[in-house]
Amino acid sequence: MNIETAKQINLADYLHSLGYSPVKQQGINLWYKSPLREETEASFKVNTERNQWYDFGLGKGGGIIELAAHLYATDHVPYLLERIAEQTPHVHPVSFSFGKQDSFGPSFQQLEIVPLSSPALLSYLEGRGIDLELAKRECSEARYTHNGKRYFAIAFPNGSGGFEVRNSYFKGCIAPKEISHIRQAGKARNTCYVFEGFMDYLSFLTLRQESCPNYPELDGQDYIVLNSVSNVNKALYPLGNYERIHCFFDNDHAGLEALRQIRMEYGRERYIRDASQIYRGCKDLNEYLQKQIERKRQLQSAKGVRSQSPEKKNGFQL
Repeated sequence: MNIETAKQINLADYLHSLGYSPVKQQGINLWYKSPLREETEASFKVNTERNQWYDFGLGKGGGIIELAAHLYATDHVPYLLERIAEQTPHVHPVSFSFGKQDSFGPSFQQLEIVPLSSPALLSYLEGRGIDLELAKRECSEARYTHNGKRYFAIAFPNGSGGFEVRNSYFKGCIAPKEISHIRQAGKARNTCYVFEGFMDYLSFLTLRQESCPNYPELDGQDYIVLNSVSNVNKALYPLGNYERIHCFFDNDHAGLEALRQIRMEYGRERYIRDASQIYRGCKDLNEYLQKQIERKRQLQSAKGVRSQSPEKKNGFQL
C-alpha cells in the first residue's frame, strides 16, 4: 500500500474496522467519541465529503495517515501504511456519496459467538504456534455475515462486551473497542503482565505451558491485553492496582512509546519491566514463539538423521 491508496480509504469504514462507530450524523458530518482520548461527549468529527477528521478536544485533524500517526504514536509512514493495510479487507475506497446514506449499519450482521471449533481457525492458530487447548479456553468463534457473505473468525473478548476478531485473512474488532483485563480468582494478585494483542497473550501462555508443563503457574498473575497499542491510556487506571508490571510489547516505536507512557505514569512507584528484551531480534512474542518451534524442529530433524546414519569407525563425527 502507498500513500495515495491509503488516502482513498473511507475514514468512516476504517474507524468502524477499528471498533469505533459514530454517535450521531449531521449532514455530511459523523460525530464520534474520540478514539485518541477518553471523553463522554462526541467531539471527533469526520467530514464524509472531504474524507477528513478533526478532534475538537485536541485541536488537530487531517486524513487517514494523520489519524494513524496519533493512534500508533509514530510518524514513520511505512509503519503506518502497514498498520492501515491490515484493515483493508474491511474498508473500501471513498465513493463520495455519503450524503445519500441514511444509516451506518454494523459490518458484523447475524453475529453468533460459539465455542472455538472451526478446523480452519484451529489450523491457523496451530500455524502460529499456539497451544490449541489454551486457545479454546481463552477464545471463542465468531460467525457473522458481512456484505452478504458468511464468515467466521477467532473471537477474543474485551471488557466492554466487544471482541477482537481474527482469521487467516484479516483482523478487526466487533465494537465496542476496549482492553481485556483478565483477573485471577481468589486473592488479588500484585503482578500484571501486559500485551499489545491477544496473539501475544496466547503466545506467552503457550511458552509458559511448554517450559513448565507440570507447574506453568498461568494464574500467578493477572493480565491486560491492550487490543491496540492506542489503548494504553485505558490500561493506566487498572495498572495502578499492581506493584509489578511486565510489558510484552512489540519491538518497534509504538511499543516503546506505550512502555514510556506506563513508566511516565508509574515509573517511580512501581516495578516496570520491559519484557521485550526476552525476544530481542523478533518483531513480537509470537514471532519469537514461531522461531522457537522451528528451532526445535530443526534439532529433532538433525537428531533423526544422526540416529539413522550407520556407525563408522573412521571419519568425521558431528
